[in-house]
Amino acid sequence: MKKSVFLLLIAFMLLLSACSGGAISTTSSNEDKGKGEGSDTIKIGALLPSTGVYASLGENLLNGMNLYFEENNWEVSGKKIEIIHEDTEADPQVSLRKLRKLMDQDNIDILTGPVSTAVAYAIRDEVDNKKLPFLVSHAGGNDLVRSKRSDYIWRSSFSSWQIGYSMGEWAYKNVGDKIYLTAADYAFGHEVAEAFKESYTKAGGTIVDEVYPPLGNNDYASYLAKMNRDDIDGIYAFYAGSDAVRFVQQYEEYGLKGKIPLVGSGWLNAEDVRPQQKLAAEGIKSTLFWDYHLETEENKAFVSAYEKKYNQRPSIESLEGYDAAAVIAKAIESLNGDVSDSKKVVDAIAAVELDSPRGPIKFDQETHNIIQNIYIMETEVVDGATENKVIDTIEEVADPGK
Repeated sequence: MKKSVFLLLIAFMLLLSACSGGAISTTSSNEDKGKGEGSDTIKIGALLPSTGVYASLGENLLNGMNLYFEENNWEVSGKKIEIIHEDTEADPQVSLRKLRKLMDQDNIDILTGPVSTAVAYAIRDEVDNKKLPFLVSHAGGNDLVRSKRSDYIWRSSFSSWQIGYSMGEWAYKNVGDKIYLTAADYAFGHEVAEAFKESYTKAGGTIVDEVYPPLGNNDYASYLAKMNRDDIDGIYAFYAGSDAVRFVQQYEEYGLKGKIPLVGSGWLNAEDVRPQQKLAAEGIKSTLFWDYHLETEENKAFVSAYEKKYNQRPSIESLEGYDAAAVIAKAIESLNGDVSDSKKVVDAIAAVELDSPRGPIKFDQETHNIIQNIYIMETEVVDGATENKVIDTIEEVADPGK
């Protein structure tokens, strides 16, 4: 009797185990079906910071992406679009773990992001090995389209070379032939500064001296004292975020404003820093690939829709997110919604050409980097506050890829 009960118990446990295993298998099968041709949903992994120093940039990028897909009812070629966001924490190793989660658990079809170039470099090999289509929507490190180039990685944002190089010849012709160079002491700051130097000296200019304060510096007094000299025609500066706020404020405070022209990258006088700089930013001339006041129908529509949805001005990162979503959508459309073949997906991304809010954009088939206009902007005072105005355009700037 006891033996029969025991055997029945064993049989019941085996049956329960089989049923349970069948449920797990079914769930896994459904998840796998969520990737590729047979799925009704296309999953986009957004590897963007939502905590840490770059949190606001990640938020704005995601806002731009959400706006684009919302305008299109979260559907492309009959397929639902789902964005799965993971916080990079601006940490390369954390980002690598999050990427593996997006690939192995969420079964994403396409990856976009990140903000940090260090993160982009850290995940590059994993993306390449797994043949995951990856559209870089912000990180601007030069090597991503040079020594670290991959068949599966394309970039819709910018390279640091594009930002710095585009100002060099213009500064020589419009500012003077002697410039003092300064930038924050980190990889991206040096890349932008070197690109400016390359272009400026090629045009005939001379870099009189250069200085690189630490990233996150508070006091620029000693550096500005070195720049306050009579034998230069201007200062070229690369600073962003709080560094840009403090540098520009102290440039005015220590008497250089009105005496020595200040030029630089567009992050020096960007939408998100000028309110804190107040009138100190007046007169700065800078280069960037988008401006809030661009007079195109596409930009006017983008700005209006963004302000209506978020009740604030878009930033450069908002634009980058919006454009990344547009590129991905156009690529999906060209494939009639079938993203099962990763090589066909990246080929479709490579073929996208758009009239973006920033102007016409397309991809360099050799470097995989975006080809785009770069704008020379000047900060002026309008109704007691500063605004940027486009004063010149350098068309179709392409990274040399070496």
